[in-house]
Amino acid sequence: MLSSRVLKRTFYPPLSRAASSATRPRGLAAILEKHPDDVVITFAKRTAVGRARKGQLKDTPVDEMLHALFKATLAETKLDPAKIDDICVATCHPPSPLYLSRAAALAAGIPATVPISTVNRLCSSGLMAIRGIAHAIQAGETELGIAAGAESMSLNPRPTPEVVAAVSEHPQAYDCMQPMGWTSEMVAQTYKVSRETQDDYAFISHSRANKSVANGIFADEIIPVELRGKVVSVDDTVRLGVTREGLAALKPAFPQWGEASTTAGNASGVGDGAGLCIMTTRARAEAEGMPVLGKYVTSSVVGVDPKYMGISPIYAIPKALEQVGLSKEDVDVYEINEAFASQFAYCVEQLGVPIEKINPNGGAIAISHPLAMTGVRQLVTGLAELRRQNGRILCTSMCIGSGMGAAGIFVNEVTH
Repeated sequence: MLSSRVLKRTFYPPLSRAASSATRPRGLAAILEKHPDDVVITFAKRTAVGRARKGQLKDTPVDEMLHALFKATLAETKLDPAKIDDICVATCHPPSPLYLSRAAALAAGIPATVPISTVNRLCSSGLMAIRGIAHAIQAGETELGIAAGAESMSLNPRPTPEVVAAVSEHPQAYDCMQPMGWTSEMVAQTYKVSRETQDDYAFISHSRANKSVANGIFADEIIPVELRGKVVSVDDTVRLGVTREGLAALKPAFPQWGEASTTAGNASGVGDGAGLCIMTTRARAEAEGMPVLGKYVTSSVVGVDPKYMGISPIYAIPKALEQVGLSKEDVDVYEINEAFASQFAYCVEQLGVPIEKINPNGGAIAISHPLAMTGVRQLVTGLAELRRQNGRILCTSMCIGSGMGAAGIFVNEVTH
């Protein structure tokens, strides 16, 4: 039984909002209504994911992934790239990210008149790229944009943060720079998430992903890309035949910290990959005959004690739901990032959401977690699953390194 203890957090009344967001719909019926100025998603795909340092993308840098993804997207959608108003690329660790993202776009045939930016809010970066394009469309500054997320954990692993003594001597500042494995152990120790519980949740993720691979489920969301003369179209990260006994036999990954309950089997895999979505207004999509796959509704970002980084979805999800007057029961599918089974298990049980609704095809423990790709992958995966279920509402969420969390709400618009 997990502890019911949670960090105390004070929520303040919202500040007055701009006119564009003052009319934000509230309640399920209002959110499902269709309006010409809705921010809609007309294309959402991802590359296959590769196992870091061992898999199919281990030697593929971020610019090469983006270049291949942009080219494949333009070929599949037949979109005139000159019509793109802006591109936002999420990527966390490669050096000179704006230069390489801009170069990849140009090399893919996107004209120099199309601007580009990059964003880094660690594990939520992909969602932040989506949020940024959505907000620009809502503000009337952009009509058609691309939000992308790409990460090579093989070639650009997490750098060691360096700060001056005056900063690192502050306890929370010190905690926010610690390895993520340490935060997993702190959550497990403080909130009494046992190794057995972690392995139970990990087994669910591995089992679901195994079933999805066997049934070809992920083919709905993967766009094949050509890299160095080979077509990459199938994830190589999902480990087949994982058993509960096998998980229990694994040695701790971080024996130096806490109760040493985190293992390679109950933590997110380390991977490489990229994804993107095309966004515009409903009026523009309908005028140009673009398919409408989904609608952006809202997003939230929160901060928590860095030591317990992983519990942040407990706050980010209710905040996003409250912003638009939804209950947790209104959501048909949740994609909650499985950074570690310790934090994932605690979040699931504190949120009180049935596990059947969460990561129905497995999560990052099985599929892996290329940092900046994850926020986009969750949208791609979630919308594809809603189409299969004929469901309506998707909630995505993730904890964020240094002690933050984020969540997003989307509507599926492809119903049968």
